[in-house]
Amino acid sequence: MARFGMAIDTRTCVGCMDCVVACKTENGVPEGFNRDWIATESVGTFPTLHMEIRSERCNHCDNPPCVTCCPTGASHVSDRGAIVLVTHGECIGCKACLASCPYDARFVHPEGYADKCTFCVHRVQEGLDPACVAVCPTHCFTFGDLDDPASAVSRALASRKAHPLLAAAGTRPRIFYLD
Repeated sequence: MARFGMAIDTRTCVGCMDCVVACKTENGVPEGFNRDWIATESVGTFPTLHMEIRSERCNHCDNPPCVTCCPTGASHVSDRGAIVLVTHGECIGCKACLASCPYDARFVHPEGYADKCTFCVHRVQEGLDPACVAVCPTHCFTFGDLDDPASAVSRALASRKAHPLLAAAGTRPRIFYLD
């Protein structure tokens, strides 16, 4: 079984938001909500400053607190690439998963269920990249099976130093930012 993950090159991401628009369009995300977003972080002091631009989303963690806290099992890890998903019809909108996610990657859809990035599982099942990966003009995204050393994402992670967000949270995220 595959274990999908993503590497995002912080040297080439320009924060254009094409990934955000592609996700909203591909997945019918309602106006005012996002499954992914652009974050910026400045580190250092003048004159030695560094700004990191990141496309952020659900981290599809190997130890997802949103799954363990879900009272109905609506939040679950799929057998299709170990992607963290929500079965909308089983979600009661209790927001426990929203509270447990250290990445603030979920929102309550206007129809009452928790929603989030799905790595465009419907596209991945057809052998396509997630919409955010497919449209990026700077090609800063790499997606694939983290357990396959020959996959593009594994090669990208082997080629450069990378970091996940909030590693100390213990969630073992599968989104990595190439330094």
